[in-house]
Amino acid sequence: MRFALGIEYDGSNYCGWQRQNHVNSVQQELEKALSKVVNQPTEVICAGRTDTGVHGTGQVIHFESPVDRQERAWTLGVNTNLPKDIVVKWGKRVDDDFHARFSATARQYKYIIYNSPCRPAIFHKGLSFCYYPLDEKLMHQAAQQLVGTHDFTSYRTVHCQANSPLRTVLHCNVSRVGSYVIVDIKANAFLHHMVRNIVGSLMRVGRRVESIEWISEVLAQRNRCMAGITAPSGGLYFVDVDYPEHFNIPKPEPGPLFLSV
Repeated sequence: MRFALGIEYDGSNYCGWQRQNHVNSVQQELEKALSKVVNQPTEVICAGRTDTGVHGTGQVIHFESPVDRQERAWTLGVNTNLPKDIVVKWGKRVDDDFHARFSATARQYKYIIYNSPCRPAIFHKGLSFCYYPLDEKLMHQAAQQLVGTHDFTSYRTVHCQANSPLRTVLHCNVSRVGSYVIVDIKANAFLHHMVRNIVGSLMRVGRRVESIEWISEVLAQRNRCMAGITAPSGGLYFVDVDYPEHFNIPKPEPGPLFLSV
């Protein structure tokens, strides 16, 4: 039988989502906890792999189990065996043709910047910090040039292994809540470091170092060296995944909930 779970995690203490040798990962901790509930070794497949230090509030995974469990077992039972910075938010049985990665039609990230002269103490592991004043309105205007289907070579790492640099950005919005600047981006899929490279470039516009038009000029160059620096991982959250309605996958409000905008 196939099951899906919704996962939330603080990625600060993990070397990313994917299981690796000699380092701790979110996948490793989840599989270890699931195996105790399923009573056999269990592997999971996720909607989107996140890098070292990146957080997730809307990650979705699926796995196979020879035994059925009530939803309470997939939440309370698995959570009992998980570290406190990883939690199962929901669980349900799904159709055999559901695939956490390949059934997804879109993914959404939020990037949180604490924009203040002094660094934050509260939530400091879950934020990026910028002491230069940022104009979020300029950043939002610049971000609209990324909406649509484009070659995002300029905004992916040179080590990206994706076969094609073409991606379709559905929205890219920048807003402010007090000292917090939030970049909200949704696309059919993302390239390696794509969100963090976009944010690093938008921040140059927000600081008035570059013009609004510079974002599209960089896009047209198809050259990673032309874009801004890669923004730190701590401010990035994987917040939501879209699936066809017939799978009936739960849709919690995209986090992080302390800045739900």
